[in-house]
Amino acid sequence: MDFIRNFPFFSIMLCMFCAIICSVLGRRAAKHFTRVMLFTVMVLSAVFLIYTYDSGESYVYYMGHFPAPWGNEIRGGCLEAIFALFVSTVAFLSVIAGGKAIEFDIEDKKENLFFILVCLMTSSLLAMCYTNDLFTGYVFIEINTIAGCGLIMVRQIGKSVVTAVRYMVISLLGSGLFLIGVTLLYTLTGHLLMSNIQETVAEIAGNGDYKMQLTVVIGLMTVGLAIKSGLFPFHLWIPDAYGQSNVVSSSLLSGTVSKGYIFLLIKIYVRTIGIDVIRDSGVLNVCFYLGITAMVLGSVLALHEKSFRRMIAFSSIAQIGYIFMGIGIGTKASIGAAVFHIFAHGITKSLLFLSSSEFTEGSHTKSIDELKGLAYKYKFSAFCYSVGAFSIVGFPLLAGFISKLLLGGSAIGEGVNQWVALLALAVSTILNAVYFLRTVVYLYIPPEKVLADASEEVMKDTSSYPRHSMYCPLYVIGITLLVLLNFALGLGSGTVINIIEKGLEVFN
Repeated sequence: MDFIRNFPFFSIMLCMFCAIICSVLGRRAAKHFTRVMLFTVMVLSAVFLIYTYDSGESYVYYMGHFPAPWGNEIRGGCLEAIFALFVSTVAFLSVIAGGKAIEFDIEDKKENLFFILVCLMTSSLLAMCYTNDLFTGYVFIEINTIAGCGLIMVRQIGKSVVTAVRYMVISLLGSGLFLIGVTLLYTLTGHLLMSNIQETVAEIAGNGDYKMQLTVVIGLMTVGLAIKSGLFPFHLWIPDAYGQSNVVSSSLLSGTVSKGYIFLLIKIYVRTIGIDVIRDSGVLNVCFYLGITAMVLGSVLALHEKSFRRMIAFSSIAQIGYIFMGIGIGTKASIGAAVFHIFAHGITKSLLFLSSSEFTEGSHTKSIDELKGLAYKYKFSAFCYSVGAFSIVGFPLLAGFISKLLLGGSAIGEGVNQWVALLALAVSTILNAVYFLRTVVYLYIPPEKVLADASEEVMKDTSSYPRHSMYCPLYVIGITLLVLLNFALGLGSGTVINIIEKGLEVFN
């Protein structure tokens, strides 16, 4: 059974080797090879999750069989395992469901480049999840940034290139701040290994030394990762990055990439520095109120957005705010709720982007007003999109309902923050309902009503448009599994919450 402890290392290296191999494969071979690799990583992550949950322990893997500082270390417990399973699952389902979108949006000769970027992105997310070394975390942050930039640019339309450059500039600012924070922390502690840093920081904090310096370090690392995850007021790159990308890229960027940075931030708070030291620094209050602002402002911006894809992108700003609100409360329950919301939002947002691709690409729909009546033509896709919309709003039985319930419950007993959090949850949920349910209602407006209200511009002949149908067996399988996962998180939330709570105990 000890062989299973190698699975985190195998997962990271499989993705990296897959990227190398895809560079010499044709587009079809690269596509199939990437699918097999992602499925394999998903299975390895599931087995490792079962193993770590049953054992109740975490394990350190020495890269090259040498302990730090001569060698590198990765660490795996059930919290890391469930996050790795989440990342690999969303990546696998996005690639299989978005196969047609990849063919339509990306030139044949560049398809293998797309799969190289997917492999690099997955590898970097897994490395950030499992790493036990802060500098290694920084290295894979940069790899993830390059992969994310490529995923935006690979569509090769004018706006996507401009968006990718903007994304790169803003992301490099975040990376730079994070690196400065790591450098200063190394200066204070003399360590890069997370467990060693925690011991030294606890000693420094206990003696009352370097309090201001620690606060600066925590602030720099928090701002750096907040910029990269798109927290308000660092959210300006999100609408174009998600709205202009290929739909699979949008699914990966919104579903997993931003969550990887937040998971690394949780590792730094809980495992590297210690949540008590973080709380004393006052940074948690900043996270809380920025999260609250993002929840409301992101929803208001989504409400006023006319472009359908950009509306879904703006909603991500609000959902990231939910996660930072939970982190900002700073209790075990609230951090667990934030982790659960990472999973709920990641799966739901991938479902929204992928399921809407058929009626946005197939009917050339850009604006929300053009959705009217499309559910009668794209029945299956509209149904799956509606499930995702209901989950974001917080309907019972779905993942979004449980995460909002957990976040609200974790705020109880937190003084003034309790009422601020509950009010923001209520306002944001109402706004979610307005702009998401509006799109669902538009989809199901009867065709005869649409024809009766249509102007000559809407009634123009579109027979010359190329027909882009996403509908194929793998597309159906992919988004069906995302729908089922949404219900599974809603109905089987107890098991997931137990894993998260157990993982946080071992994590700490």
